[in-house]
Amino acid sequence: MTNDQWLDLLDRRLVNSIGRRLPELHSDKLKSDSFRLCFSEADEIPGLVIDKYADLVIIQLLTKGLDSPAVRDKIVSVVRQQINPVSILERPDPRIRELEGMSAPSPVPLYAADPNNPLTATQFRLNGLAFHYDANAGQKTGAFLDQHANYKAAADWASILSPGGRALDVCTYQSGFALHLARVSGRVTGIDSSRASLEVADRNLAANRDQLRSDVEVDWVEGDAFHILRDWSSAKEQFDTIVLDPPAFAKSKRAVEGALRGYKELNLRAMQMLKPHGLLVTCSCSHHVSLSDFEAIVTAAAADAHRRVRLLARRGAAPDHPVVLNIPETEYLKCFILEVE
Repeated sequence: MTNDQWLDLLDRRLVNSIGRRLPELHSDKLKSDSFRLCFSEADEIPGLVIDKYADLVIIQLLTKGLDSPAVRDKIVSVVRQQINPVSILERPDPRIRELEGMSAPSPVPLYAADPNNPLTATQFRLNGLAFHYDANAGQKTGAFLDQHANYKAAADWASILSPGGRALDVCTYQSGFALHLARVSGRVTGIDSSRASLEVADRNLAANRDQLRSDVEVDWVEGDAFHILRDWSSAKEQFDTIVLDPPAFAKSKRAVEGALRGYKELNLRAMQMLKPHGLLVTCSCSHHVSLSDFEAIVTAAAADAHRRVRLLARRGAAPDHPVVLNIPETEYLKCFILEVE
C-alpha cells in the first residue's frame, strides 16, 4: 500500500468512526457534549484515540506507524470537516511513547481557530453536569468518558435503593461518580490519593451546586484508598451507596494475581461497610483481568464478608467505546451494580 492509499484509508475509516457517533453528538436526550470519536482497533484504526471535550479535541497516537506529519494533518482535516472544534491538541501517553520510540509532540495545538490565543482548557458536560477540563493536566486524555453512562446508572440505582442516603466514591478522581450521586444522596464523600484531582473535584462541585440535591453535603478525603477503607471498616463506618472505580491494577499479565488481590480487598471492605440492601457499584478497567475473573473475585469478597449479593446490572463502557467481539481488549471496562443484602 502506498502512502497516499494509506492516507485515503485513514480518511475513510475516521469519517466512518466519527459518523457512528454523530447521533449521540446531536442528541438532546443525553445532555452531554463530550464523547470518544475514535477508539483504536474498535474503529479499525489501531493506535488512534480521539476524545472530544466540548469544543476541544484531544488525540493520542499510540503506535509508531501513526507518528508522521502527514497522518496528523489528515486527522486534523477530517475532524475539522466533521465537527469543527475550536482547538485540536495532541496528548501523548508517556509510557507508550517511550516503548514505541515516538517523536515528542509539538507543544502548540495541531489546530486552533485563534492561533494567537489557542483554547487549551474548557468546561464540558456529561449528563447535564459541568466538569472542568485542562489539556495540560489529568490522566488518560484528561477525563474518563468511558464511565459516562455508568455515572448516570449509579445515580439512578441510588435513587431507588437509598434516596437521600450516605454515599462513598472511592478513587473519585475529579468527581465523576460523586457529583452524579450528589443529585440523589444526602451526603457524599470522595476519596482520592491525588490532591490535584481533588482540587479539580472541588471546582466541579462549585460549578454544579444548582444541579445537585439542595441539602447534600459533599466532602473530599485525600489518601490511599486501601488504608482508608481498612480503617473505616474497622471503625464500623456505614454507607448506603459505595462506588469502587480504581485505576487499572493490571497493566500486564504478570500483574493479574496482585490485581485480583487488590480488587478483593476493596470489595471486601466496601461490603463490610454497606448497610443492609446497600448499593455497590464496582468497576475494573484492567483488560488483563477478564470479566469472569472479576466476577469471581467479587463473589469471593461477598463470601468472606458473609453478605448475600444480588446482581442488578452487568455493564461496560459507554456506547462511544464500542466492543468488537473478536477483539477482547476492546471490552476492558467491567462494571457491576449490586445490591448487598
